[in-house]
Amino acid sequence: MFTTLDSSFLLKLVINTSSVIALILGCYLRKLVISSTKKTSIKNNQDHAISFLLFGVGVFIVTNLLHSVEISMGFAFGLFAVFSMLRYRTESISVKEMTYLFLVIAMSLLSAVSNLNPIELIALHCIIYITALVCESTFSNTALTVQQIQYEKIENIKPQNHSLLLNDLKHRTGLNIQKIEILDIDFLRDTARLHVFHLPFPEPKTSSNKHEPINLIP
Repeated sequence: MFTTLDSSFLLKLVINTSSVIALILGCYLRKLVISSTKKTSIKNNQDHAISFLLFGVGVFIVTNLLHSVEISMGFAFGLFAVFSMLRYRTESISVKEMTYLFLVIAMSLLSAVSNLNPIELIALHCIIYITALVCESTFSNTALTVQQIQYEKIENIKPQNHSLLLNDLKHRTGLNIQKIEILDIDFLRDTARLHVFHLPFPEPKTSSNKHEPINLIP
């Protein structure tokens, strides 16, 4: 009955799961983006990591089993139509998360359908892991802190006024801001809620105050 669940299947499953875990822990979670409420940011990263792991295991099992049996063309198209409707609708996914999701899917598909022997498969996964690790180490040298700001100069949120917005926030907050995201705009009050990503600054050891959202509205 379970002719496809042989030792080769279990070995590839172990290799794929171990490779995905190594990619997540060694690369994706290597440097977290620290937020003003650190627990929320870390929880979001951990939720994504768990999703990547489950996604990788699910893709491997489904692909491996379907690769081992004969299915009709109509059933195959119907299955991919169902997969095409799956998406992350609850929150926006950054380019980094989408990239790691693609790597997890690629590693799982290679493990499930390739004719590589275990040594070659491990070597291929190591290449993917090392490439991701080098990119993380080279281009993500410093973790950024994100701070929520209520901003009142509504005219500065226009794309053509981005430099004015950046300079104004740097001058008023004293933060070394690297990136700004507009969360929402309230035209009734002429305010905008922003996320500013800045280089972290050392906190006094004796201070126990938590970072609170900054309100620039007088």
